[in-house]
This record gives sequence, structure tokens and C-alpha cells, in this order.
Amino acid sequence: MYQANWKRAVIKVGSSLIAPNNNQCSQEYLGPIAEFISTSRKQGKQVILVSSGSVAAGRGKIRHKHRPSITEKQAMAAIGQTQMMANWAGLFDFDCAQMLLTSDDLHNRSRYVNIKNTLRELLKNHALPIVNENDTVAINELKVGDNDNLAAYTALVAEADTLIICSDINGLYDADPRYNTNAQLIPEVATIDSRIYQLAGGAGSDMGTGGMQTKIQAAQKCVDSGIQTLIVNGRDKNVFTELAKGRSPGTLFIPNKSLDNARDNWLRHTLKAKGSIEIDQGAQQALLQHGASLLPSGIIKVSGQFSSGEAVNITYNNTAIAKGIVLYGATDLAAIKGLNSQNIEASLGYFLGEVAIHRDDLVLL
Repeated sequence: MYQANWKRAVIKVGSSLIAPNNNQCSQEYLGPIAEFISTSRKQGKQVILVSSGSVAAGRGKIRHKHRPSITEKQAMAAIGQTQMMANWAGLFDFDCAQMLLTSDDLHNRSRYVNIKNTLRELLKNHALPIVNENDTVAINELKVGDNDNLAAYTALVAEADTLIICSDINGLYDADPRYNTNAQLIPEVATIDSRIYQLAGGAGSDMGTGGMQTKIQAAQKCVDSGIQTLIVNGRDKNVFTELAKGRSPGTLFIPNKSLDNARDNWLRHTLKAKGSIEIDQGAQQALLQHGASLLPSGIIKVSGQFSSGEAVNITYNNTAIAKGIVLYGATDLAAIKGLNSQNIEASLGYFLGEVAIHRDDLVLL
């Protein structure tokens, strides 16, 4: 069942909605999506947008052959990216923030942490992050990448509880609706298996590189991490009315574990601790009783060699009570342990944040 009381959602909008004519940006289908985003934000929910369309938006600005080369596509993206951002910004009365990512950014530990921190700060300041693949430099990603999977990775790094993929089709069908008039929409998918992938078929749009196959891949990444995923028709304005009313108007992929358990399991079991941090009684009570972040002021001792973005055990009286991802490396933490957060920059010469480990990056053992 669709959980309408979500707190943080990633909404992915494809090229066929951004640039339906294949050569320039359009707001033809974006109004209802923008209204849904604005309404959700007024309800206290947080939204991150993953937007395709930079190559399509810049297509008419670069002379090219029938099939553009990689270099021509990169030039299209360079021009189209600004147009795509301006197109979205014109629909909102709040700040929009551009984030250009590559696959390598998401798989590199330190950059992954930087992405998470930037998204967190943007949301804290009520800006709308708009994420796109960095098509101007990501050669391999332009060949095989897609924004469906990018949206899934964004949902994971942002620790969202919902992914909404806006397509030009109603959802997943039991047959290809383009060729079979008897095809039936599948309203819910509890398990993504080989049969579901077979139903996905091939690519649907000549401009987007992600067809239904990549949408299923994205859904699997998310449901395996406790994130509900929906595929809906972004061309149908009634879809967003239904979503706002708590109904699923497309195909809902049901998570196979709770979001909290997925995050806890990743921290507890997947990440190997590279060191440990001994804390005082005040910090111990703040972590266990108040769900607080760990501040440098509560650190007594730093052990091991670790870098920013790596996992460490948090100990009290030499007993591990928690595990988390550090914002500062071992050498820097040793230098600022016991200090008030306002003295971090004076001690290190730079400032990444006031916490040693943010509560979102911490699990109690």
C-alpha cells in the first residue's frame, strides 16, 4: 500500500516531459509536477528533483548529424543544462539548486559523503535540489547511463523514503501497451524477479536512454533499501492529484524491508569500522537518550587511522555503543576532541560542519 505520509521524496522527470519536442525545454507537462512539489513542501515534506533533458534541450543549438556524436551531445548538454534549470526555476517561488553528478561521484566514498552533506544543507535551507548527470564530461555515462538509476542512487544517498519516477507511460503493464490493446496496468509489485524484468521490455523513448528496464533497476535498488517506488504518467495531471490524496495512480513497488532497518543494516553490517572514538558521559547520554549528533566536545580519545567518510565505532567505558560515519578524519578529530564546535575552524584552518558524526549517519548498537 502506498504510504502517503512520506517525509522525503526523490522525483525523477524524464526527457520526454522536459523536452517533448526533442529540441527545446517546455513547461507543457511540468505545471502539475511543480504544483505537487510546492504543495508537498508546504506540508513539511522534503523533495529532491532528478531532471533529465539537458541534451534534448540543447539539441537545436548544436549542428549535428542524424545521430549526434558523444562530443555533440556533450555540447548540447552544456547549453541545455542552463535552459533546463531556468525552465524549472520559472515554476517556483523558492530557490532551486543545481547538482551535477557522475557515477564515479556516487561510488567514491568521500564524494558520496560530500553529496549527502550538500543535499542535507540545501534541504535545511528550504532549497529544491535539482540533480542531473554531468553529461558534459561523463562520456561513459552518456553511452550507458540513465537518470532512472541516478534517481535511485540519489534516493539512497539522500536517505529518502520515496522515489517517484515520472514517465510518459502509466506504469508497468503485463504486456506492451503500445502494441497490445488488452495490456493491463500492474498496480502493485511486491517482488521484483525475472518475470518483472521480462515485462519491462525495451526502451520507450528515442530521446531518453532509460526505458522501463532501467526503471525496474531503479525500483529494485530502492525497495531493497526500504524505499517505496512509484512509476507514474507525468503527462497526466490527475496523477499528482491522486498522489496528493494518498492514492497510487501508477505502479507501486513495495519495499521488502523497513527504511530504518535498511539504513541500520548498512551501517551495522556493511561498513567496516576503521577506528574508534571514546566519548564522555554527556555525549553518551545525548546519543542514547536524545538521538543527538556526536559533537567534538564529547570526544575523549581517537584511535585508529581513518578518513572523512569512513565508519568508526563509538565507545563509552571502552564498550561499543554506536557506529557512525565521521565528518572529519582521525588526525583532525584528535586535534579538535573536547573543543566547542565554534572553535573547529580556528584549530584546523577549515570547517566542514559542527558535528563529528551526524545523527543521520549513526546507528546505536
